[in-house]
Amino acid sequence: MGADMDNWHQLNVEQLWQQLDSEQQGLAPSQVDQRLQQYGPNQLPQAKGKPAWQRFMLQFHNILIYVLLVSSVITFWLGHVADSLVILAVVLVNALVGFIQEGKAEQAMQSIRQLLAPKAAVIRAGIRQHIQASQLVPGDVVLLEAGDKVPADLRLFRCHGLQIQEAALTGESVPVEKQTQAVDAMAALGDRTCMAFSGTLVTNGQGAGLVVATGQQSEIGKISGLLRDVTQITTPLVEQMGVFAKWLTLVILMLAAALLISGVTLMGYELQTLFLNIVALSVAAIPEGLPAVLTITLAIGVQRMAKRNAIVRRLPSIETLGCVSVICTDKTGTLTRNEMMVVSTAVSAGDYQVEGEGYEPFGRLQGPNAAASDELLAIGLAAQLCNDATLVKADEQWLVQGDPMEGALLAFAAKSGLTEAQHKAWTRSDLIPFDSAHRFMATLNHDHQGHGLILLKGAPEKILSLCQWQRGPDNTQQPLAQSYWHDKADRLAAQGQRVLALAQKNTHAQHLALELTDLDADVVLLGLVGMIDPPRQDAIEAVHQCQQAGIRVKMITGDHAKTAAAIATQAGLKHADKVLTGAQLEVMDQATLAEQILNVDVFARTSPEHKLRLVMALQELGLVVSMTGDGVNDAPALKRADAGIAMGCKGSEAAKEASDLVLADDNFASIAAAVREGRTVYDNIKKVISWTLPTNGGEAGIIVLALLLGMTQPITAIQILWVNLITAVTLGIALAFEPSEANLMTRPPRPRNAPLISGELAWQIILVTLLFICGVFGVSYYGTNLGYEAELTRTLAVNTLVVMEIFQLFFIRNLYNTSLNWQIIKATPMVWAMVITVVLAQLAITFMPPLQKVFGTRDISWQDGLLILGVGILLFILLEAEKQLRHCLLHKAR
Repeated sequence: MGADMDNWHQLNVEQLWQQLDSEQQGLAPSQVDQRLQQYGPNQLPQAKGKPAWQRFMLQFHNILIYVLLVSSVITFWLGHVADSLVILAVVLVNALVGFIQEGKAEQAMQSIRQLLAPKAAVIRAGIRQHIQASQLVPGDVVLLEAGDKVPADLRLFRCHGLQIQEAALTGESVPVEKQTQAVDAMAALGDRTCMAFSGTLVTNGQGAGLVVATGQQSEIGKISGLLRDVTQITTPLVEQMGVFAKWLTLVILMLAAALLISGVTLMGYELQTLFLNIVALSVAAIPEGLPAVLTITLAIGVQRMAKRNAIVRRLPSIETLGCVSVICTDKTGTLTRNEMMVVSTAVSAGDYQVEGEGYEPFGRLQGPNAAASDELLAIGLAAQLCNDATLVKADEQWLVQGDPMEGALLAFAAKSGLTEAQHKAWTRSDLIPFDSAHRFMATLNHDHQGHGLILLKGAPEKILSLCQWQRGPDNTQQPLAQSYWHDKADRLAAQGQRVLALAQKNTHAQHLALELTDLDADVVLLGLVGMIDPPRQDAIEAVHQCQQAGIRVKMITGDHAKTAAAIATQAGLKHADKVLTGAQLEVMDQATLAEQILNVDVFARTSPEHKLRLVMALQELGLVVSMTGDGVNDAPALKRADAGIAMGCKGSEAAKEASDLVLADDNFASIAAAVREGRTVYDNIKKVISWTLPTNGGEAGIIVLALLLGMTQPITAIQILWVNLITAVTLGIALAFEPSEANLMTRPPRPRNAPLISGELAWQIILVTLLFICGVFGVSYYGTNLGYEAELTRTLAVNTLVVMEIFQLFFIRNLYNTSLNWQIIKATPMVWAMVITVVLAQLAITFMPPLQKVFGTRDISWQDGLLILGVGILLFILLEAEKQLRHCLLHKAR
């Protein structure tokens, strides 16, 4: 088998089958296994990441870390070895946190790549099936349709209006029209019109081809170096906080320099002692671990969303989800179950109700006329033959491979009385694939008796415009009653059913190519079928939840206006009785649309162009818009939306690539869950900042105030360094794992440009700093007044500082509600794990003689321990009282 050739484009189709030792029924399992061993999986080799040692060393490449390292060296040179080692410990722990977090982020992104791995529709051993694209081998028969990403290099042997966008490979901006005829051996890559290349996108039509090259042997595999870059885990928020930390560092260093100069020249401090205090001030005030903790918070959000079937492709979208104010959603499969079922059919003899379950090809037709079996068989045959789907049974459940609507038609065909023999008597010769431009599909079929039959299915208004006749009893033809059928279609649609019309045209054996002009005359209407795809129960609940959260849900669908209104009513959308159609949108200017769009939540008979216009109109009103999509033409709207969400099951590769998130289950409830997680992530980021900056301010304020007043430091430099080391990497990180607050989905969306460091947070920093200073100096005064030695007084002070930071953590866990509740006390396992770690560490330096020597601590009595605990409780009560008073005043002001 010559699968290593480069001249596939010059071979004709007959040579192609021979060279690849394949056939239209596809490869047998044994052939697949043998070729998979020979050629390997169809994937490009992953770029080698940085070695672990290099990633670890890069954690030190930061201006903040350089400041601390220089401080450590000078401290060591001055003979304060213990202080120097603690500074190094601070640096090392932060580096380890960053190193571990980066490794987890890379693993998370790799798992996401696997979740989004493209699939391919193939025929193997005569059975159509969907497989991972990585399992393709040379000789596989691959089926293509609009929206697919080509999974390997293919030599095409069947094309129907097939066009492929090859800009990623050739730079050609216009999609290339494909055909099956061989081209010249010297043809340039962009001129090989009988080839479909891996990584390119199908924009129109259908086709089939044989795999001729996979993995590195494909054309894109030869230039795959550009595709191996690992997505960097960074966001505007993290970058913003990094800049903030650098500016804060600059301010602190300037303050430190001013204190150092004035302390030596004006206050008479000894240089070594003053320098150690300045070093402690720098370490205490610089939030060197904040950017890493924020990134960890975002990474945890990615993992939580993945568990809720929302796969994050771009990390900044997590922030965006936290302020979404409008969700524009598709109907089919997102709000509904995506399990279409024909529930009614109308033929000239009357209306019939169709019974059954989902895609099961079993059930009865209940109607007024038992003599209509010929008409029902005719419409059943059209439903069966004008169809590209397949029904399969897996795990005792009937599933559809292909379009759900076509799956429902296959089940209906079996219920109509059509037998397997009647179906197999006809073979397809040609087709006109469904296209949004003409809104129907047509097939040309022949039997062994020399009969030809053109079958059509599509939108009722389109099919009715093509028909001149309708089928009557006993295979007779009657003039088409246009108004009757239009009224019938409207009545079915008003019941929430998706209505299709089916028609046929007789032709002859010599008619082998199907053209649009063949449908200009003698087309006979067979009847209508009505399908329903009921709303998911969890989607109904999710819509209600979004509305409680102040998020408007708008449904944008290509369905009939009355169908859309019926489903919108069942799903609980507001203004479900008001529907704007694509035709109405076409004649609206932008000002009128902006006026209408806030009072309309249902848009029917829309095109992808309308989706883009609606997104832009909503954004012009200052709203943050999330848009769902699945088709290749949805890509512009997905890209334009603040948060583009693609369907993972039915979505095209083009839609997924243009999106920020991908829903693994195509379920609206997963969108609501993703919004909840986005809000939770943002809340947790605020909590991390709201805990870190005030506690850092409190630690720094203690040192600065003592220096300015010429007092002995209530806490030594090494003790401050210890507190910063033990709390920053425990208590701060614990907040990243916080669950959603109780009122999370009842709060209105936050403004698009809401600052993280608001006036409220600035006040919190000032208040907590003052309370920390009062608490530590108060305990220090208490010890001094009782005649305690300096080491014992400092032990009380340092333990008070840590206890206050713990109670500040419990207070900050609930930003919007009272912190005096059982959930706050119960906390999360992570919070208690971190608190216990800090408490044990403090007990160790307080009571263990070796550590007492290092940190200058002494044993404390249980009475003093209760005093320290009381200071923490008092801090919590004061902060909670201030929060309740502030919320009460804000409520009255509104």
